[in-house]
Amino acid sequence: MSFRNVPLAVIHDRDKSTLFTAEIRAAIDALIAKYPSEWQQSAVMPALSLVQDANGGWLTRELMDEVAVYLDMPEVSVYEVATFYGMYDLEPQGKHKVCVCNSISCLLRGSEDLIHHVESKYGVHPGETTADGRFTFKEVECLGACRDAPAVLVDKTYHENLSPESLDKLIDGLE
Repeated sequence: MSFRNVPLAVIHDRDKSTLFTAEIRAAIDALIAKYPSEWQQSAVMPALSLVQDANGGWLTRELMDEVAVYLDMPEVSVYEVATFYGMYDLEPQGKHKVCVCNSISCLLRGSEDLIHHVESKYGVHPGETTADGRFTFKEVECLGACRDAPAVLVDKTYHENLSPESLDKLIDGLE
């Protein structure tokens, strides 16, 4: 069944068992409104980010399926987006995310030292979460901060020109 030519109000009223709260539906509707009606699927990336944030930092298959239905697109298309981009997580994450850039600029300016430091001091490797669940450590490709490398993204805040000591201050300051 396609909802492509059905007004959005009808689409959103069709299924009272939705996984999305009224607030999430309203936020996705606001995202959809930024695009011409025939391009509502263009809202898939911000919709996935919104849903991921609302779900404690990760996406379940059911949530991705719900995004697909909501945006009237094939489930596989949503999976392709969610698995291609590193900003989406398909497994539970720690309370915080510490992402160290591994691009060439950051590597040349010390990100490899940061990665080894976190592994050694906090006992966690890229892709893992600390035993206490405080943070998930990720190695990511290019944070776009080459000028002041090495760059680290802590939750949604960028930090540049870090040393192991300055990274410790950031991590130790996480609640």
